[in-house]
Amino acid sequence: MTLPIVLITGQLLTDAVWQPLLDAWTDREVIVADNRSDDTIAGFAQRLLDNSPPKFALVAHAMGGFVAFEVMRRAPERVAKLALISTLASADGPAQTARRQGYIDLVENGQFDQVVEERIPILFPEEKRGDARLLGIARKMAADTGADTFLAQQRAIMARIDSRPLLGEIAVPTLLIWGDKDGITSRAHHDEILDAIPGAKLEVIAGAGHLPMVEAPELVVPLLADFIDQ
Repeated sequence: MTLPIVLITGQLLTDAVWQPLLDAWTDREVIVADNRSDDTIAGFAQRLLDNSPPKFALVAHAMGGFVAFEVMRRAPERVAKLALISTLASADGPAQTARRQGYIDLVENGQFDQVVEERIPILFPEEKRGDARLLGIARKMAADTGADTFLAQQRAIMARIDSRPLLGEIAVPTLLIWGDKDGITSRAHHDEILDAIPGAKLEVIAGAGHLPMVEAPELVVPLLADFIDQ
């Protein structure tokens, strides 16, 4: 029996970020978890668990990684395999909090559309910032998310706990995927997770930024399929 897959992504992102996987996995049971209906990481995690099969592979991106760590705290026995993409385990430091507060200020001043424009340089490497397809995906996901949901996601992210103390307890096969031109998460963030989770593996996607699923699906889709099926 093929293992069901649950996907969870982060702020200002929708199901569209998973489209290459959804297109490739039409013969699998795939659930895209709700990243819109809560304003705490704990709320997102419990909603995911309430709406998922008893046992599943969890593929988490960005803020979804924070949710995944909470899932592993609450119900580690339900996760058969864990894939973490473009995420980190620590809580925000002062610089990250200041950046997030700046986004909140923009939204509260009626400038929500400017938020995604300010994020483009950290979402995509410089050579891709003129790519109409990628920019169109990012802008549409932001528009579909909307200002109110974005603010709720920001509150959840800013209040999250440090998940690093948990990492050594994660006992399921774990795959990390990171684009080496990611402007939000770093190699050091992923090495920290890699070193702490027993047996974890890291795959680096050369030339990809924060959204390797849509930037390099020809690499990411088979990586995930092989990991989940092996």
